Amino acid sequence: MKEIFPTIPSIPHEGPDSKNPLAFKYFDPNKNVGDKSMGEHLRFSMAYWHTMNGGGTDPFGTVTAVRPWDGVRDPMELARIKMRGLFELTTKLQIPFFCFHDRDVAPAGDTLRECNRNLDEIVSYVKELYQDYPTRLLWGTAQLFWFPKFMHGAGTSPYPDVFAYAAGQVKKAMEVTKELDGENYVFWGGREGYETLLNTDMGIELDNLGYFLRMAVDYAKEIGFTGQLLIEPKPKEPTKHQYDADAGSIWGFLQEYNLEKAFKLNIETNHATLAGHTMQHELQFARTKGILGSVDANQGDELLGWDTDQFPTNIYGTTAIMYQILLNGGLHTGGLNFDAKVRRPSFTVEDLAAAHIAGMDAFARGLEAAQAMKKERALSAFVDERYAGYNDGIGRKIRDKQTSFADLEAYVIDKSDIQVGSGKQEYLESVVNTYI
Repeated sequence: MKEIFPTIPSIPHEGPDSKNPLAFKYFDPNKNVGDKSMGEHLRFSMAYWHTMNGGGTDPFGTVTAVRPWDGVRDPMELARIKMRGLFELTTKLQIPFFCFHDRDVAPAGDTLRECNRNLDEIVSYVKELYQDYPTRLLWGTAQLFWFPKFMHGAGTSPYPDVFAYAAGQVKKAMEVTKELDGENYVFWGGREGYETLLNTDMGIELDNLGYFLRMAVDYAKEIGFTGQLLIEPKPKEPTKHQYDADAGSIWGFLQEYNLEKAFKLNIETNHATLAGHTMQHELQFARTKGILGSVDANQGDELLGWDTDQFPTNIYGTTAIMYQILLNGGLHTGGLNFDAKVRRPSFTVEDLAAAHIAGMDAFARGLEAAQAMKKERALSAFVDERYAGYNDGIGRKIRDKQTSFADLEAYVIDKSDIQVGSGKQEYLESVVNTYI
């Protein structure tokens, strides 16, 4: 079979001294890190929408990317070429998974029935590719934000016909995710929010969104889909405010609508930035609440105020991410999905491969640093000591919820020697640096 990417070889591991841009310096899927191999820890995934469909456009310029399928006009033929290209590229890069939106992989039709027919044809082709390639589906999702019908939202649309269309589209997307043995299904509410409160009934929109997700949970059970349902937080962009703004707001939403046992979070680094949080904050909150499910691995530009979706190359960032994931016991059915795109001037297919290699190497280095910190309790020992007062005495009673204001007043009223310790922030930051 003719290769889609003949100039991209199978990527070898050549070690940190290699100068080959198409070789791994640190990522070795078979290397043991703790009790698992590096490949088992990292569970990388390729994002179909950026890697196969990204053309380098921005608000000020047209397509710059040069791709092997340029010039192909038939939409279904183009979809098949891109899908085979994805399987070829993931195999050469040793990336075990991919993710997709339904409308990314198959062209839309005039009706939902036509859309479903096109999607079924591509899903059948994916099942053929499963016979020849090791790549599998990490998660699928429905694209509910691009088309004009979704300009006011999908599950939060003020128009019932749009709500119904979105439900039908998610129904089909869940079915094909199950058909392809996808391990998760993601909800990203790109326009589930508002542009202005002057025309918004927030109560109706939140209740409808809660009901929409409840129906999705029920349908997953109906069809026997046992994968994890995930929600991806984002505070804004494209809308002014989105209801799934960050991990904390989603946690409150899930509790309000009795959905907290059904969903976990797919957390993206650049979305955490837009929310005014660090990725560590979002991951630790989700881990603490037991809802850390998967990660969209990218990074933003701190000098820009939008979602730049850059490949993750900041090793301090990847170390912090992997530390939280290790404390979570891993990502289980989740993974590290490269929801990232090459920069506009990086227009060659070699740039595509080099970008994924850079991200994979950055996470490999982050994993090893994080594993060493965890094993040697470089941070956790200090944290345990800092909160040791809650292990016995009055602190234990507080943790066990066995006190009242009156009890605590009586305990402290005559104390004149209340002591606090140093937070040692700068020292701990230097400790992290020694592992990186």
